[in-house]
Amino acid sequence: MDTGNRPGTSYWDHRQARMVTYPKALAASGANSAQARAAAQRAAVAQDAEAFWEPHYASSQVGNGAPNAVLVDIVAGLAPGSALDLGCGQGGDSMWLARRGWDVTGVDVSATALHRVADLAADQGLSERVRVQQHDLSATFPQGTFDLVTASYFQSPVAMDRPTVLARAATAVAPGGMLLVVDHASVPPWSWADPDSVFPTPQQTLDGFRLDPGEWDVAIAEDRDRLAAGPGGQHATVTDTVIAVVRRAPTPTAAETRSAPPRRPGDRALKVSLDRHARH
Repeated sequence: MDTGNRPGTSYWDHRQARMVTYPKALAASGANSAQARAAAQRAAVAQDAEAFWEPHYASSQVGNGAPNAVLVDIVAGLAPGSALDLGCGQGGDSMWLARRGWDVTGVDVSATALHRVADLAADQGLSERVRVQQHDLSATFPQGTFDLVTASYFQSPVAMDRPTVLARAATAVAPGGMLLVVDHASVPPWSWADPDSVFPTPQQTLDGFRLDPGEWDVAIAEDRDRLAAGPGGQHATVTDTVIAVVRRAPTPTAAETRSAPPRRPGDRALKVSLDRHARH
């Protein structure tokens, strides 16, 4: 959740799978003090997203490459096409998609993160399927349309108009394609953050996309619980907000129907996948 750079507020750092809190709250917490102070100092001096995230990645270890479990569950049944991974970080989701045959554009504001994604793609023989682009999504956005646009835990301490960015992401979805957004919606017990932090509801998140109901079908808009592991080996149930919306394809005319090529295998796969999740 985007809180801006306000002392005493908290945000979920999905790259470290924990909450980070600004200086006012940090002074009272005492937990993980060195890392917390470092994160707070970066947030305090950051003038833009790159100024915050580049030092973060430059000082962090290479990730384990694991994809977001919610993305795996929802996308596994879809036929591959083109995908845009917003806030790709070190590429766990991008690599998983590419291994399944998707042509992926991974986007992040950190050059270090993108270099790691490119190196990982090269190591796995996926360079032809994975491209990276550096964007501060508050200012610039990739060109083109995609069969899948995904934003996994696209939540940042740097002030940004997140609803506007995600509304822009919706315009990048091709007809018949999906926008998938997965957000953290709870604070785990091992975090130093305020356990009473308030997260938007699924409907509030969905409303922020400003979608035309005549052009979109809402496949999923719900909170889901999952088991998460903490830094000390703890386990707890946490909550994610999951939004999956599908852009309707234009209804073909009779002449277009007669001359249209056979339907792609992915058309049926998408419907089957959405029907399956709608029954959950």
